[in-house]
Amino acid sequence: MRKRAAVLCGAAAVVVAGTLTAVPADASPSHPPQTARAAQLTWKKCGTDDYPTLQCASLKVPLDHARPRGRQITLALSRVPHTSSTYQGPLLVNPGGPGGSGLSLAGFVASALPKAVASQYDVVGFDPRGVGKSTPALDCWPGHFDPVRPDSLPLSRPVERAGVQRAKAFAAACGSKYASVLPFLNTPDTARDMDAIRRALGARKLNYFGYSYGTYLGAVYAKLFPERVRRLVLDSVVDPSGVWYEDNLAQDRAFDDRHRALMAWIGKHDATYHLGTDPGRIEARWYAMRTALAKQPAGGTVGASELEDTFLPGGYYNGYWPYLAEAFAAYVNEGDAEPLVDAYANFAAVDASGDNGYSVYTAVQCRDAAWPRTWSRWRADNWAVYGKAPFMTWNNAWYNAPCAFWPTSSLRPVDVANRKLPPVLLFQATNDAATPYEGGALVHRMLRGSSLVVEQGGGNHGITLSGNACLDDHLARYLADGTVPRGSGEADAVCAALPDPQPLSTEAAASGAARGSTLHRLLGFRG
Repeated sequence: MRKRAAVLCGAAAVVVAGTLTAVPADASPSHPPQTARAAQLTWKKCGTDDYPTLQCASLKVPLDHARPRGRQITLALSRVPHTSSTYQGPLLVNPGGPGGSGLSLAGFVASALPKAVASQYDVVGFDPRGVGKSTPALDCWPGHFDPVRPDSLPLSRPVERAGVQRAKAFAAACGSKYASVLPFLNTPDTARDMDAIRRALGARKLNYFGYSYGTYLGAVYAKLFPERVRRLVLDSVVDPSGVWYEDNLAQDRAFDDRHRALMAWIGKHDATYHLGTDPGRIEARWYAMRTALAKQPAGGTVGASELEDTFLPGGYYNGYWPYLAEAFAAYVNEGDAEPLVDAYANFAAVDASGDNGYSVYTAVQCRDAAWPRTWSRWRADNWAVYGKAPFMTWNNAWYNAPCAFWPTSSLRPVDVANRKLPPVLLFQATNDAATPYEGGALVHRMLRGSSLVVEQGGGNHGITLSGNACLDDHLARYLADGTVPRGSGEADAVCAALPDPQPLSTEAAASGAARGSTLHRLLGFRG
């Protein structure tokens, strides 16, 4: 990541001399065309305090798209209707995962985009097959993440065997409960669902905006239905060459870098946290805290694995750093575990929705691509990565371990390389941990004619509509009239990252409330 950032410094100078290419807007009627398929959708008011104009509907699609008259499943949809006399069609949004619900994301995107832009689209969200309010909704093993879980670090063979057995049990439970469904929970079938949504909306072409895993989903849709793509925005781009086993190992290395960045940030604010100024020593104190919690979980809730879960969100979004630092300092300096327990409850505790999300996550990733089926391979690979990146390696390994024992066969990953698309807009932060920078650069090369906007020095995951005006301007211009930046370097445009956060005020710390951007709550973690 740091090596790549140095390369991009040169690209920034090139972008200044680059040109902006305006792509003619695909002519659309003032109102959506009416078709027989569109009549399938009956929209009802389902507004909330945050998104009062939200509407909801449901759509039946085939479980097996090769048998359109066979068993049907139901997708839950949401939308914020367009209000402008200029109508550019539906903008389908996805928060990632796999397993993330997109119903609220439609309201967020419609409210976060400039009004003049959002008003020209029906912003549409959906719960992908298996997720949330779609039916059937998966829940393979309720309470799988209930605390306190075994320590993620398998320092002995009995501990390792227990972890393997736990992964086998989860996979077996999924196979037992959802044997008829699991073969059809995968990215290509979700992409086919998206095209069914397009048809039901009466649209000739689809606009799409996806974050995280949603970038892979969007790229797969574009590969299957290139003629149906009008505009395509991919933010925090999955590396399609590593789905999914290798991508997870790459994540481990990148999350370790972000964890160390948090330690360095804490050191800069020693006057607040009193944990020292040397990042290495602060990191050692964090691992000492982990060792202590493995022996005596805080509040009977936060053991070593739960501590890792709690600090993982800090690798996705630095807005959480002040809350994590407060909890860390209270535990180490004062022996006060309450802030740590609160942080776990706010950032990491898994409820029924989380159980559903994890069940879909495993079902899709385990089906999408081949995973090693011999545990000796997992053991060797993860210990090798752990030697250089200990923060999340084994926690992440156990999170994905059911794929070693998954009851369905695997598909071949989709080759998303594409020369048939209109201009596509990609966004990528140089220090993103969940989807490291190299994935965005690769997809930029694979999607001919795409444009890459880079957040130089940024470490967050999901970077548009999160406060960076430079990024958001590129997004708004593209959605308004198809304008994309064109540069001669690897990046077509470079935006500076926002400053890291400041420590909480005394009043904010006393409130004890978990905060963070609405976007990052909607995107969730692990995606």
